[in-house]
Amino acid sequence: MKCTFLFLAAAMFVSQAACGAGKGAVSSAPSAQTNESTDEQVKSMKLRIKVGEKEATATLNDSEAARDFASLLPLNLTLEDYAKTEKTSNLPKKLSTEGSPAGSDPDVGDIAYFAPWGTLVIYYKDFGYSNGLVILGKIDGDMEIFNVPGSVKATIELIK
Repeated sequence: MKCTFLFLAAAMFVSQAACGAGKGAVSSAPSAQTNESTDEQVKSMKLRIKVGEKEATATLNDSEAARDFASLLPLNLTLEDYAKTEKTSNLPKKLSTEGSPAGSDPDVGDIAYFAPWGTLVIYYKDFGYSNGLVILGKIDGDMEIFNVPGSVKATIELIK
């Protein structure tokens, strides 16, 4: 009886160890592929934003909201000035905010989505934390084309 019990206990231990090892091996292979796919997506998530004769480039982050935004491009928008801090425009549809934090504290140069209003926001001055704000990416360089009074017409497109 003791031998049978020890044999069954040993068999269960080996079985569980084998299952655990198999799970680790399976999960490591897809994550390497996922990282490669993510690297390719991030490379393809570069933007060109044209305002008049000037342009800026930006890089979107690897979030559900940023991918959803990229799927809308190219866009021609009128960016309205809001509080002498940001340029905003309504988007043609609400973006997915799945996996996004409840809010964010944007920096100068951040491109964001304000979910409660369904608006794109580009910060040219510092601003504080806002509930419902999802950071999509960042302007790569100078913010001069956005730091102008009033509204501006902009074309936003993916760089291929």
